[in-house]
Amino acid sequence: MTRTLDVSTFWKSEFDMHLKTMSGTAAALEGTFTKLLDVATTAIQNGNKVLFFGNGGSAADAQHLATELAVRYKKDRAPIAAVALTTDTSALTAIGNDFGFEHLFARQVEAIGKKGDVAIAISTSGNSVNVINAITACKKQGITVVGFTGETGGKMAPLCDILLNVPSTTTARIQEMHIMLGQMFCGALEMNLGLVPAEVSAAA
Repeated sequence: MTRTLDVSTFWKSEFDMHLKTMSGTAAALEGTFTKLLDVATTAIQNGNKVLFFGNGGSAADAQHLATELAVRYKKDRAPIAAVALTTDTSALTAIGNDFGFEHLFARQVEAIGKKGDVAIAISTSGNSVNVINAITACKKQGITVVGFTGETGGKMAPLCDILLNVPSTTTARIQEMHIMLGQMFCGALEMNLGLVPAEVSAAA
């Protein structure tokens, strides 16, 4: 086999970029993460739910995080109401066919979203039209919108109530931080709701 890639250089470069992005995220987003935790805690305590949506890798993150909340994160505990708008193939294909791909999430928000819910909109660019349309639908229904995005926030930045914009313009690095922030959110939320003792979750 002929290898043209300098693996050692590639390996170091990838980890260097990851660590730089992680450090920047840790420095920049603690305050907004705390706001996310506060609004989600209030929503769940009031009988509301968390909605997740995004495209591609962000769709995978959406259903991953919704499952962590609805099923369990680290320890068995009561379920937390969460739904990913990326998983119902009948709804997705019907909406795409009848209304257009740009309405994929907005239509579902209109169907099942209610005032007091929290929506977590995930887009590395911040410019996905179907995500932006869903954010608009959320705002009309009194749903708090949290954006998980990249450095600039794109077009969704001014539309979000809370913005966790990872300080990077590289898709892979942004996605790595999105899943880290998302899993931190799941762990923090179950502790903040008193469903898991803090010392148990931290040690698991």
